[in-house]
Amino acid sequence: MKTTNSDLSQCLNSFAQKFVERYQTINGHLPLTESDEQWISPCVQQKHNDELELWKPVLITDELSFSNVEEALGLNLHNDIRQYFTTIYSDSMTASCSEGMLTLLFSWCEQDFARLQENIIGHVLMKQRLKQAITIFFAVTDDDDIILSLKNDTGEIWVERIGCEPHKKIADSMWSFINSLSPEVIENENES
Repeated sequence: MKTTNSDLSQCLNSFAQKFVERYQTINGHLPLTESDEQWISPCVQQKHNDELELWKPVLITDELSFSNVEEALGLNLHNDIRQYFTTIYSDSMTASCSEGMLTLLFSWCEQDFARLQENIIGHVLMKQRLKQAITIFFAVTDDDDIILSLKNDTGEIWVERIGCEPHKKIADSMWSFINSLSPEVIENENES
């Protein structure tokens, strides 16, 4: 079954909603993030205290594009990775899958999207230099050297050690991977 952009967007929105609902059930309020006046985000809902703000994922309404990245690299990014990073602004969200715990990465704001693009360019250039399959990262694990990435030519989701070829396929598509995740939230003990 071929998925569409709207299917993946709905899947991401659904996961984000589940994450926020689970967070609220466990902690009694929206997720928290440190206040940072240099990184203003539409995700911020209100101040929680002097150091923390309440946030939630929000739909991206800006016209975000990877055309500059594609031009710089001379390749087309897989549509699923473009869709993944241009559907919602969000802080990182933790989840579990059949392989264990992970943290999904997103852009916090338009300024952060520009930084993400630079990181993707750096990652792809490293892959090209090492003559490896092109992958685009979108999640990290508890092991600093292990990331989850989308294989650019197939759209499959793989586990890979940074600087190495992907070594374990875990999903046929971004949609099926996100759809299989369970939000993981811990209780905030230090939010004074």
